[in-house]
Amino acid sequence: MSDDERKVVLDKSDFSEWYNNVVDVAGLSDKRYPIKGMNVWTAYGWRIMRNIDEVIRRECDATGHGEVCFPLLIPKTEFQKEADHIKGFDSEVYWVTHGGLNELDVPMLLRPTSETAMYPMFALWVRSHNDLPLKTYQIVNTFRYETKMTRSFIRVREIHFFEAHTCHESYEDAEAQIREDLRIMDRVAKELCLPYMLIRRPDWDKFAGAVYSIGVDTLMPSMKTLQLGSIHQYRENFSRAYGIEYEGKDGERHFVHQTTYGMSERLLGAIVGIHGDDRGVIIPPKLAPFQFVIIPILAKDRVDMVLKGAKELKEEIEGLGFTVRLDDRDTRPGSKHYDWEIKGVPVRIEIGPRDLEKGTLVLARRDLSTKETIERSELREALERVLADIEKELLSRAERILEEGIREVDSIYDASDLVKEGWEGVIKTHWCGEMDCAEEMEKTLDRTFLGFPVEDPDSGELLEEDGNCMVCGRPCRTLVYLSRSY
Repeated sequence: MSDDERKVVLDKSDFSEWYNNVVDVAGLSDKRYPIKGMNVWTAYGWRIMRNIDEVIRRECDATGHGEVCFPLLIPKTEFQKEADHIKGFDSEVYWVTHGGLNELDVPMLLRPTSETAMYPMFALWVRSHNDLPLKTYQIVNTFRYETKMTRSFIRVREIHFFEAHTCHESYEDAEAQIREDLRIMDRVAKELCLPYMLIRRPDWDKFAGAVYSIGVDTLMPSMKTLQLGSIHQYRENFSRAYGIEYEGKDGERHFVHQTTYGMSERLLGAIVGIHGDDRGVIIPPKLAPFQFVIIPILAKDRVDMVLKGAKELKEEIEGLGFTVRLDDRDTRPGSKHYDWEIKGVPVRIEIGPRDLEKGTLVLARRDLSTKETIERSELREALERVLADIEKELLSRAERILEEGIREVDSIYDASDLVKEGWEGVIKTHWCGEMDCAEEMEKTLDRTFLGFPVEDPDSGELLEEDGNCMVCGRPCRTLVYLSRSY
């Protein structure tokens, strides 16, 4: 493929077209499965997603969560116990009405999320205060009938999904759990090299059945926000519906307080969209199926020597604890370079006859398209350093996208002018709390009322400052974000 052809296929200036193309040419997912929005995970894409899962799994295990796995099907009778939850999902569920040729006495649905599957069992598991806190999680697929245009990893009908569900003695204990979730999010996001905003959703946009919801949002290069995850405080809303009670130290019966924390394959969509470029995807080192790919530079009379040296190098790198692939295909080095650039392998290692003689290697970074020659004797230190540098560079770039994508505006007139000038990003402003003003913001600026920025993850307190409502001008302290979202 020529450089001109590559530019046509992968031109990030048209983000939407670029995103669809790069997922395809990098071999991350195959959308040709005959059900819209239910895509096939390729081996390469699934390996990346599994690596993300392992980051999440490690954090949950370290904080005392137990991994569970609940059935896919939920009886309609259990689903109907929580009225608010049903209102949030009744138009999105897939129903199962027959077992073979027999009509089921009780219809079932494919889980859109697992509250109504888990909580009847929680009512059996929790009996005493000694059973609390109950901290569980699972990584499964959920199903929602998405009517909008689908997009790999970002908007699909079968969703690879992490969800943590917890039960606590008190509201204060549940609040402490939410703060722990926020710390988990911070550690996970660092390994994904993704900056994010914590935004408490307005009441009209919180999760069905929640007392409040905190969205975890990042900003894509298209200047649209993408929700990576969400954390919800349920208080006793679900435990009362499902009879999840415990005997307290006082000998009385009490309903548990509950939280949930969810993230999905959108994490991979964000990695693709934020880190990728016109040459393909760029995978952060801790998530890459292979951190290094070795490209032998063969000379006609020294092929066997170079291949032997490349295999020995692969074994040495693996012995140091890194993941590496040796590309010994019988094809030109340029084609190999192109293939691995598209797939986003962090570092390409070139080794030829002269390198073997001199005891050197050439490292080519995917993120900067730069090369450096290193001494073979300093292999471990050089590989550790280059991977750390790539992580810093990817996070720094993504932070710039987020920082430059937010504009603070005082009045609806200034904001309207900004939009007319072509501003596509997030608008930060003040709001008085009146619905009429919120609706005017959304209508005039063609953006969704995203919510209220969280100032301090350790306390969950909202960011506030003196100002005046963008629309009516009344004094207020509430800050809000408005954005276009996926």
